[in-house]
Amino acid sequence: MWQQLEQWDREFFIYLNGLGSETYDAFWIFVTKIEHWIPWYLFILVLFFIVYKHRQAIIGILLSLVVVGFSLGITEIVKNVVSRLRPKNTPDIAELIRVLQSPNSFSFFSGHASVSVAVTTFVVLALRHQLKWIYVIYIWPLLFISSRVYVGVHYPGDIIVGSLVGVIIGVLFWRFAGRRWIQIA
Repeated sequence: MWQQLEQWDREFFIYLNGLGSETYDAFWIFVTKIEHWIPWYLFILVLFFIVYKHRQAIIGILLSLVVVGFSLGITEIVKNVVSRLRPKNTPDIAELIRVLQSPNSFSFFSGHASVSVAVTTFVVLALRHQLKWIYVIYIWPLLFISSRVYVGVHYPGDIIVGSLVGVIIGVLFWRFAGRRWIQIA
């Protein structure tokens, strides 16, 4: 069963990655780099200050940073335990794919997916009552994580599992810390 899922994951990756074109390479390389999202992070920071009083906003931002750190930690632990090779390091498909980046860590699960979805989920839960449109910020992780398949560094399964882990982390942090500390601060 597990082998069949891995085979489907590889085949779906080859298909999706093969849809890429040099015309769009620069866009997706830009999207996949974390440092290009700094204005986005600043926008989120400003939203906390628009919605909450100063102390609550700072607590919300600090909790968001804890969500990021926790997500990164869980991701690294799982990557090293599972030790799934990235597509470019998988001999039977390496010649069939387009690779635009070459990270050396393991593939399962995607840190880009877990971290971006976790922090987005936390922020959405923190701001949803005051900003009804806040759900549109899920566009960010969708673009961000789609880029990982395009540039050839993650299988779709890595993205899906990373996203699910991100949702769980974001919800848990909101439920056990954010709801309590931001609202009563």
